[in-house]
Amino acid sequence: MTRRVPYTILHETEYAPCGVPVSLAQHLLHLIPRELPWQTRESGTITIEPDLAQLAEGEDAFGNPVAWLSLDVPHDGLLVRAESHVTVIGRPLPKAEDSPEWEDVRDSLRYRPEPRDADTLDALRYLYASPRVPRDAQLAEFARAAFKPGLPLLVATRALMDLIFKTFTFDAKATEVSTPVHEVLKKKRGVCQDFAHLMIAALRSVGVPARYMSGYLLTDPPPGKPRLIGADASHAWVAVWCPENGWVEYDPTNGIQPDVRHVTLGWGRDFQDVSPLRGVILGGLAQVPEVRVTVIPDGEKAVPRPAE
Repeated sequence: MTRRVPYTILHETEYAPCGVPVSLAQHLLHLIPRELPWQTRESGTITIEPDLAQLAEGEDAFGNPVAWLSLDVPHDGLLVRAESHVTVIGRPLPKAEDSPEWEDVRDSLRYRPEPRDADTLDALRYLYASPRVPRDAQLAEFARAAFKPGLPLLVATRALMDLIFKTFTFDAKATEVSTPVHEVLKKKRGVCQDFAHLMIAALRSVGVPARYMSGYLLTDPPPGKPRLIGADASHAWVAVWCPENGWVEYDPTNGIQPDVRHVTLGWGRDFQDVSPLRGVILGGLAQVPEVRVTVIPDGEKAVPRPAE
């Protein structure tokens, strides 16, 4: 029987009042999960406080749900709240050993002056360097620790994921949003965004298309403790294009292939394409927003976090 897990996702981003009003704010929001063959979206709504904003919704260049937020009235403080109800459906994993050799996939994507089918053209968008993901010889050398000659593509990709999972340390204080991939490779420390960027960079550097997956991961509270509202976080992982199987996903932070515990917001070339909230403001003070994420399986309850 196919497993189906329904979730409620709450994602709040709050800029606290600072006493200096913002006169103009423009933001791009990726906060509503995609509709996918393995993920249905029952609802997805975004609310803004103060209720003075213009909000337009649509799709970005990658087909992700996106909203454009504009606030041209002076305001002190901002709360962006997204609530979505989705169901994630279990999907079988392809047999890694049956995938084509990775060199054959690489060679098939080299430039040829002839028409390409739509799937191949889409994959080619994720083959080259992007703003947060370089492509070079050093990264290719790192990838070749896993991409041995003649290996099936998905076997080699799994080996690369395992390499990152086993030899890199999760450390939320080691990096920032703008930390370069080469620094992550040197320090061998970072967070899910860093590990996703590194794996994508390594894959592209050996000629394999890879895209950045943005979403959420269901986490478990400590034994005997309740699930807390706002205690979760956004998550990032990787998808690799295999001609016979389409896009196949890998989570290097946890050393697993995504399943019903992963909720997909969207994808792009790197984090910059699918950042949950980014934009520009005029006025106010430099602030780091507080982000609160809650992933709740239907039938469970979450309680407020204790005051700090």
